[in-house]
Amino acid sequence: MEAIAKTKYLKGSPRKARLVIDLIRGRNVSQALAILKFTDKRAAEPIMKCLDSAIANATYKAEQQNIAIDPDDLWVKSCFVDMGPTKHRRRMRPAPQGRAYREQRHYCHITIEVSSEEVEKKVKREKPVAEAPKKKEAASKAAKPTAKKDAPKEPKKTKNAKAEPAEEPAKVTEAPAEAVVPVETESEKA
Repeated sequence: MEAIAKTKYLKGSPRKARLVIDLIRGRNVSQALAILKFTDKRAAEPIMKCLDSAIANATYKAEQQNIAIDPDDLWVKSCFVDMGPTKHRRRMRPAPQGRAYREQRHYCHITIEVSSEEVEKKVKREKPVAEAPKKKEAASKAAKPTAKKDAPKEPKKTKNAKAEPAEEPAKVTEAPAEAVVPVETESEKA
């Protein structure tokens, strides 16, 4: 069972509301309500009302279809904040030396979708487990550059040093190209 609730024209910027919405995404409804209750942001209360409305919509929809549903089994399937209008809501704010700064009064739209289906929730939990081997591969790739530290370094050059013999560059070319790390001396930097 899925249900959607929307709150439109909520006063406040969408960026600030997204900070609160991100806290409840993918959580159980009872956990989400507890988080919103103790979140010290202005957008938390309207988001909590919207979540309560989504729970009520799911319960009503289940009753209409003659399905028994427990509100505690619901979880937040998706939630997002869209930008509302700012047209005709620009105001002027006094600024130093007789200037005026323009400020916009922002509005946002909140959409919350709750679901009681467990299948999608399990799929969400399985995805990070499937991605874990990829992280191990990335970690092994990250371990390979440590071979650069073990590779022989070129000898430091001085101002009075003459051109090196032809044999030494041949040694450098035998090593892998990734392993060669040029080292600059203080005289070269200047």
